Amino acid sequence: MRRFTDARIGLGRVGISLPTRELLNFQIAHAQARDAVHLPLETGKLTEELAAFQELGHAIILHSRAADRTAYLRYPPQGEVLDEASVQRLETAAQESPDIALVIADGLSSFALQNNIVAFLQKFLPVLKGVTVSPPIIVEQARVAIGDHVGQLLRARATLVMIGERPGLSSPDSLGHYFTWAPETGLINARRNCISNVRQAGLDYGRAARRAAYLYFKAAKIGRYGVALKDRSADDAVLGAATGSRSFLATPP
Repeated sequence: MRRFTDARIGLGRVGISLPTRELLNFQIAHAQARDAVHLPLETGKLTEELAAFQELGHAIILHSRAADRTAYLRYPPQGEVLDEASVQRLETAAQESPDIALVIADGLSSFALQNNIVAFLQKFLPVLKGVTVSPPIIVEQARVAIGDHVGQLLRARATLVMIGERPGLSSPDSLGHYFTWAPETGLINARRNCISNVRQAGLDYGRAARRAAYLYFKAAKIGRYGVALKDRSADDAVLGAATGSRSFLATPP
């Protein structure tokens, strides 16, 4: 059973205690989870890696109103909107309204972005035929709702926020995706669709890319999103946008 899960099962015991190896493994996992939350995102390194996607253009680095990590953790609303300098920078950089605003937010795990963003985009971008995508918008000290502010400023049809999820003791680098149609500040979470646990040991990048593409093409076609948009991306009959076969999702209306 231990070969098929990262969960802590079958740990054994020594008397009434855990074996030393399992205790040390737990302490390592706990330290990794803390590091994922507190270590800052290496924006320079991430920007260099994203430069490989030349079709996206240069990444834009922004910041929320949370001045530092302490403020981010203590006052969540500050992480949901951009600071004034970032608003001005984004308004200056925005040339045209994209179909999808790509927002990369550090969230609660910098590891998630460093380990998974590039691999995900390698699978995601090829399935977006006929769709315009913004340059990568990297936002520090950001929460999910930051995508609403970014999308509103860019006048995007939709946003895809890729954010570091709250780390667990076996998943310090889990990446979450939040899709929002017609983004604007003040939206409730029921307006979003979530794809969770995207990482090498979780939901694989290809499946996550197909789900994200499905959500965009489906929302564009039927005008529904959030709780009103059901994820049927596993149904091969409606997956033409990701597989290359002809379907009603192959191009936006």
